[in-house]
Amino acid sequence: MSRSVNWWTRKLHRWGALVCALPMLVVITSGLLLQVKKQVTWVQPKTQVGDLSNEVPQLSWADILEVARHEPRASVDGWQDIDRLDVRPAKGIVKVRCKNRWELQVDLSSGEIRSSTYRRSDLIESFHDGSFFSETAKLGVFLPNGIVLLGLWFTGVWLWYLPFRSKRVRRRRNI
Repeated sequence: MSRSVNWWTRKLHRWGALVCALPMLVVITSGLLLQVKKQVTWVQPKTQVGDLSNEVPQLSWADILEVARHEPRASVDGWQDIDRLDVRPAKGIVKVRCKNRWELQVDLSSGEIRSSTYRRSDLIESFHDGSFFSETAKLGVFLPNGIVLLGLWFTGVWLWYLPFRSKRVRRRRNI
């Protein structure tokens, strides 16, 4: 290979790293937090276990909504305030995930709230993929950043390989 290719590889690697620095800091930091979300309750509440004596859940959808309405921190007035329900029959729990990121874990037998906690994992995930900032940032900054990062990987592998290649070429010349 000519020196020109090696020179351009170094330049691309150097400038690519500079362009990616801030978005990659966001992606790496949020990714690390997401890696430990099951172990760190600050990120995502631990899944509780409800009363498992009943094999069939005893609560109706209306009952679940009523329980959620009675938790002031959840700010639930109706179904429009609930993002999703995560039903875990094997654990006897339904997770009520509110649009304000509050999570209630309700016992499917008694209707008792087993946990009422702020859930940060979805917020952290939106930072991770860039959607927190906007759809434009997600596709216009974070997607190109991923492509540049892939290029950094290739140029980094090439730059790592160059000294080994040079040694081999020098050895062949000396023989």
